[in-house]
Amino acid sequence: MRTRADRCPGVLRPWAAQDGLLVRLRLVGGRLSGTALDRLLTVSAEFADGSIHLTGRANIQLRGLPGRGGALTPEALAAVASTGLLPSRSHELVRNIVVSPQTGHGGGRADLRPVAARLDALLCGDPALAALPGRFLFVLDDGRGDVLDRPADVGLVALTDTHVQLRIGDRWGPVIGIDGAAARLVELAGAFQAARGAGPDAPWHIRELAGPLERSVAADSRVPAPSGPLPFGDVPGGVHVPVPDGVLTGHHGRSLTPHGELVVTPWHGVFIPQP
Repeated sequence: MRTRADRCPGVLRPWAAQDGLLVRLRLVGGRLSGTALDRLLTVSAEFADGSIHLTGRANIQLRGLPGRGGALTPEALAAVASTGLLPSRSHELVRNIVVSPQTGHGGGRADLRPVAARLDALLCGDPALAALPGRFLFVLDDGRGDVLDRPADVGLVALTDTHVQLRIGDRWGPVIGIDGAAARLVELAGAFQAARGAGPDAPWHIRELAGPLERSVAADSRVPAPSGPLPFGDVPGGVHVPVPDGVLTGHHGRSLTPHGELVVTPWHGVFIPQP
């Protein structure tokens, strides 16, 4: 049983580390523009340790930031916000959406970028969901199986370019049309939020609830086997560049900023889409 609320860091709820404050910026599906990366590197050079740290959920962190009373200084907060990577201050902790990094660029059964963007918009548009635990995770696999082995609270896997099967905790949900998938995921998150209750002992994950949110079904025969991490080097749709130990230094980061679109991956790498 949980005895405390989660403490996942955000920009407005930083973690106090030995080298200063640590903040996490959540990227939907790891997507990051070269312009935003350039600005973020400038902010890190001025206020943090000069690098950008990648997480296993394809998010990014800054370390060594200045603080006052457990919060970022106003100057540091304004600088981080200027990157454009803090689109919702009320929901910043709950925008945990992992997506197949190559989706829409190479391989896969469906382009899940519109689904992920719609999910993020609906999630941020529901005031009640701002209270989701910071560890609650959405996982969207485009049918190639690359993120299918990630433990999800709610998610989906593409079966075709028009249909997906839902994931609900450790169980499988129904097969539905892809057009309604984002709304259905938000409904499930809302059902979890209502079922978990409040207080320090409230569950962080669907699998911790006393009972299932809804009836489970068998996995569809079209569900792929997990394919494992995306290899580094040339891959369908682009290049997967390794980031040793997940630390993107200023020099390495500047070499990536000329690219218009980048995708941070869950394997300490950056996918560079190419035509």
